[in-house]
Amino acid sequence: MQSTKNGKMKSIIFFNNKGGVGKTTTVYHVAWMLSEMGVRTIAIDLDPQSNLTSMFLTAERLEAIYDDGLPITILDSINPVVSGDPYKPVHIEKINENLGLVLGNLSLSVFEDKLSDAWLKSLGGDSYSFRLISIFNTIINDAVKQFDAEIVLIDVGPNLGAINRAVTISSDYIIMPVASDLFSLQGIKNLGQTLIKWKKDWAQRKEQQPESVSFEIPSQNARPLGYIVIQYSAKDSRPVKSYLRWANRIPAFFSNYVLGKETQINSVEEDPYCIALLKHYRSLAPMSMEAHKPIFLLKSADGAIGAHVYAVQKSYDEFKALTESILDRCN
Repeated sequence: MQSTKNGKMKSIIFFNNKGGVGKTTTVYHVAWMLSEMGVRTIAIDLDPQSNLTSMFLTAERLEAIYDDGLPITILDSINPVVSGDPYKPVHIEKINENLGLVLGNLSLSVFEDKLSDAWLKSLGGDSYSFRLISIFNTIINDAVKQFDAEIVLIDVGPNLGAINRAVTISSDYIIMPVASDLFSLQGIKNLGQTLIKWKKDWAQRKEQQPESVSFEIPSQNARPLGYIVIQYSAKDSRPVKSYLRWANRIPAFFSNYVLGKETQINSVEEDPYCIALLKHYRSLAPMSMEAHKPIFLLKSADGAIGAHVYAVQKSYDEFKALTESILDRCN
């Protein structure tokens, strides 16, 4: 078993202002790899699109939950708090012995306005507002206790809204999945500048914290662990020049806007904050979705035959190296 070394739970939010960079797919595969390595892991779906939930669960299970209205999504733990009622323990969907899922809900976006209002009112020390802002911190701690988890991976939507702000201040670390294009660079800049403001604003609000509260106020730092460059094309085991045109600009953007310092590094392959360069496993992706299992666990029965067998083996090595790097950076 790969240990988290000091025994303290780690919560990691995967976040980028730009959508379509493979963020949810990365969370899904890292969660599965952690479970393969014996690390008890919880994946939390906080993207209102709920794509992570649909990746983990079969169509039959999704229909049973959402069509029948089973009260087991994350919103069923949030709504009682919004109504002023006691917190309801979050449901953990057991994927395997080491992997649990907190299910997303399309209606989560309705919570944005209430959180925005709470953010404003918390400056006046309003206890109810602090309780709403702290709800994701409460859910994370509850899920960890229920599942005895070592790692929590959190998937959020590609926006800078109130939900993502509340989740960020409740997370230990942040990882940015990015693509090699102009808009990903802009996404890094937007998110980096926003993170600095969120941390400053939350520090100001914590000074107004009510003296007597029955819940834990978020105190995490959302420390940047680095970025993962996704879906690059390779030639002779090296990224191609057209890809590197944008990728080699990422170190400067990440350092300047996220870390707040300059860097002399102008190669993504030499940047210590580049956690990994992940290839695009083109034909394996639909197999993975159909089988509801990660690319690196596909079998011949799932359609992984011929040349696909080597690609599956290669993907296992790459995702294991990525996951080990994440664990090392958390300690």
